[in-house]
Amino acid sequence: MNLRWLGIALSCIFSWNIMKASVENDALWQVRATDLHAPYASAPMASGCIGILPDKEPFRIGQVVLNHVFDAAAPGVVSRVMKGINPFGIQMKIDGMIIDTTCIKAWEQTVDMRQAVHRTTFEAGRKVQVVSELRALRNLPYAGLVSVQVKALTDVVLEIRNGMNVPDDYAADTVRYHELDADGTRLYLLEAEAVSARKYRQVAAASTFMFDGAEQWKPSFDKATGELFFMLSLKKGETLSFSLVGSICSSRDFTDPYNEAERQVVYAVHEGKTQLIQAHERLWNTLWQSDIRIEGDDDAQRLVRFALFNLYASCRAGSRLSIPPMGLSSQGYNGHIFWDTELWMYPPMLLLQPDMARSMLDYRVDRKEPARRKAMAYGYKGAMYPWESDDTGEEATPTFALTGAFEHHITADVGIACWNYYCVTRDSVWLKREGFPLLKEIAEFWVSRSVCNADGSYSIVGVTGADEYANGVTDNAFTNASASLVLDYASRAGWVCGEQVPSVWGKVSRGLRILQFEDGVTREHATYQGETIKQADVNLLAYPLGKITDVRQQQKDLAYYAERIDQRDGPMMSYAVFCVQYARMGNAAKAYEMFCRCYQPNWRPPFGVLSETSSSNNPYFMTGAGGLLQAVLNGFCGLQVTEEGIIQLPSVLPLHWKKVTVTGVGVEKKVYVREQ
Repeated sequence: MNLRWLGIALSCIFSWNIMKASVENDALWQVRATDLHAPYASAPMASGCIGILPDKEPFRIGQVVLNHVFDAAAPGVVSRVMKGINPFGIQMKIDGMIIDTTCIKAWEQTVDMRQAVHRTTFEAGRKVQVVSELRALRNLPYAGLVSVQVKALTDVVLEIRNGMNVPDDYAADTVRYHELDADGTRLYLLEAEAVSARKYRQVAAASTFMFDGAEQWKPSFDKATGELFFMLSLKKGETLSFSLVGSICSSRDFTDPYNEAERQVVYAVHEGKTQLIQAHERLWNTLWQSDIRIEGDDDAQRLVRFALFNLYASCRAGSRLSIPPMGLSSQGYNGHIFWDTELWMYPPMLLLQPDMARSMLDYRVDRKEPARRKAMAYGYKGAMYPWESDDTGEEATPTFALTGAFEHHITADVGIACWNYYCVTRDSVWLKREGFPLLKEIAEFWVSRSVCNADGSYSIVGVTGADEYANGVTDNAFTNASASLVLDYASRAGWVCGEQVPSVWGKVSRGLRILQFEDGVTREHATYQGETIKQADVNLLAYPLGKITDVRQQQKDLAYYAERIDQRDGPMMSYAVFCVQYARMGNAAKAYEMFCRCYQPNWRPPFGVLSETSSSNNPYFMTGAGGLLQAVLNGFCGLQVTEEGIIQLPSVLPLHWKKVTVTGVGVEKKVYVREQ
């Protein structure tokens, strides 16, 4: 057997083992809701191109979010990611009674992460049992599929309707009914198109019903409501199965979004429900070859896998797009790209899905020119990345927020991600063509941004660090350390590529000041006096930067800063960083305490979606998911990216965890294990 066929055989065996283990442990692949009247935070379903937000109400889809499709929210306001036209407007009547939460019982919702399906079951009026499944199709990423099965408990008359929901912030919209003969198949389409509020983008949607079996019933069109509907009678014991496929396209991705939305629905109908679902599940099975398995704590297993599921759903290999803080779950933070990508979400993706990580990095490479223009506009050299980036790559931070003017460490974060990609993939061709040219521009920026002091040291003046409560400060620890690190990485990249490297890069890197208090605790910035901080700043120097390696110094800094974090409005990632450090120090109890603190205050029922802070309710917070995953991957399992590739450092598990197995790591898809 040649190596190619051996590889295919091993891959098939590995995939079969994954599927077999999954079937045997379905409960660990599912998060579930059973109380219709309990607090409810929606669990988004996404494909990397669109996000669909289901509700507890039968069939209701709260919104559709479009990835990287922007328009201004109002005149003179910065860009905001757009909601899409929602083609999933199903309503059901049983004997004239509208089905809603007031008339149902035995309600249950399940998110099956392995198959990437959101399933709702209920009984309505003792007349029907209903199962409804929603998929954001991985194989048709601008489309979603709603599949419904209705079993009659008595003789009933069903009325099924579907309409287009065009968000209020569109300037104009048109909804129309269209019959189409596609190579002998008659289709009955509901279509909509609209222009965004500032007329920057066109958006179109199309949908149609599909029925199981050969017969495709013709629905009617209600001109008054703009809805497609059909009615039929079911005898007791009979079952009706149908689906609704809907596609949403924009002028960002398609020159002709109207016809493309229609074209995708036609394609879906010809493929059929079974083929669509099988292709969707095949792609997710491939993604799940890279997984985290926790033995000894089922709750932690579901939590961690749900974080991984949401990150995977928010991105696509080859898309050249990145992930905003709220992913595709909402318009939170306007859908802009921050350091959240490079420092929090990117590291677990680089370990488990290098091709997705490449897309996140491609996003920055593609926007190098706007970063160069920004550096020039502010009097610096090289490339200066915006704190908030929209699709243009220009600064999109609201003008009232000083982060847009001062939070410059984002440029170092991008460069660090760039070097780490090379370390994992060893792609020297990419490094020479794209990586080093970008690192060179970033290094030039930091040289021009640094100021030489009288003693020969260097300072960076007037910045906001990771602690965003301190604006316009000098010698912020995280900014200086990350700038120093990226200057070193740029030099190493130059040497790998055989390029001449300016000696000033090393001089500035060595000279950037990291300040301390008299007792040896690392000082956050030159004027810091122990104030409350938003999130970890100094502590990032130990992990992920690796600039502080002395354990006693790490312990000092942890003891000082851990209790200075804003307990109400600070984001959850700080405690993930503390978890990593304590796990690597061998302190299992403290590591587990920090692991719990990095998610428990932010866990929202019923599924366990994550909110940004303990006081907010804006899930799903993908940044927090990235931090949580680093706690397990880099902390408990001890994985670390180095110049020699991925290594496993000594670390410990929580005392009640038996074993952590990480599969599909890096380009070679290795397996790493940590056990008691």
